[in-house]
Amino acid sequence: MEAKITLLPGDGIGPEVVNEAVKVLTAVAAQHTHTFTFTEKMAGGIAIDETGDPLPEDTLGACLESDAVLLGAVGGPKWSDPKAAVRPEQGLLKLRKSLGVFANIRPVKVFAALADASPLRPERVQNVDIVFVRELTGGIYFGQPQGREMVDGLRSGHDTMRYNEMEIKRVVNVAFKLAQGRRGKVTSVDKANVLASSRVWREVAHEVAAEYPDIEYEDVLVDAMAMYLVNRPGDFDVVVTGNMFGDILSDEASMISGSLGMLPSAALGEGMLGLYEPIHGSAPDIAGKGIANPLATILSTAMLLRSSLGLEEEASKVETAVSQVLAAGYRTADLARGGETAVNTQEMGDLVVKAL
Repeated sequence: MEAKITLLPGDGIGPEVVNEAVKVLTAVAAQHTHTFTFTEKMAGGIAIDETGDPLPEDTLGACLESDAVLLGAVGGPKWSDPKAAVRPEQGLLKLRKSLGVFANIRPVKVFAALADASPLRPERVQNVDIVFVRELTGGIYFGQPQGREMVDGLRSGHDTMRYNEMEIKRVVNVAFKLAQGRRGKVTSVDKANVLASSRVWREVAHEVAAEYPDIEYEDVLVDAMAMYLVNRPGDFDVVVTGNMFGDILSDEASMISGSLGMLPSAALGEGMLGLYEPIHGSAPDIAGKGIANPLATILSTAMLLRSSLGLEEEASKVETAVSQVLAAGYRTADLARGGETAVNTQEMGDLVVKAL
């Protein structure tokens, strides 16, 4: 196979973890006689500094012409002024919208070797294997009107949470199709007791559920879901929800695994072109120290191989290699417990390549 992959290392630890992911993809290509061509472009804070635009047209063009996009992270304190007209996150939202990637797939799986790293009791996280399906291009992050103004002499801000039935139906369908290949259960999360948009969400979700009689279905309010993820995370299989709720809940669930550094994600649309990234953010406090955990980004490449390139065998090999490295006792600083010696970012990437 020949494939073009656009790399957006971004800010903070993004370049460090993307470097390790590229090593893994290069090793996969060599093993299976594929040809992966990598093109690196700017996005996020670094792009603002260099061009004034968090997603330059040159970057967007390269992404649209590629077979897959691998993103490190964007943002950081340098660009976090709430009064700033241009922010790194604007580039990320524009990229998702432009690629048409409306479904964010976030698997939360506890590796057996890391059960003790979870802040929850080991018996509570045994066999946790959840996939979050977060709607990615609608809801309150994109709803209009949005802005700030002076009202009666006071600063006021407003956002709009809006969903139409097409946006809901397509992402809920993704969740049900995933459940068919897993344990056969879908949980839809909303706030239908308060929000009109959530009542529309629930109505449409029930209509979709009727098309999948083989799948167990339930509705859960978002505040209850936040509680259930702590006291019974093993009860869930596929969880589908809106943009803001999914953003918050999947970050909460990520800590079940012991570290944000373990969680990959894929943003998918109707076609094969997808956007792949770790969910941990730019972590500017550890940038440049060589201690970032690259496994979330490496696991994101497994999702890239599977979903955009159709390479199931290669994807499974990457996931198995990560599991073997962890089972052998290797840990980065975020996972190491008292007395354990941590490997650095580059060493962890090398260990995964060796396991491959």
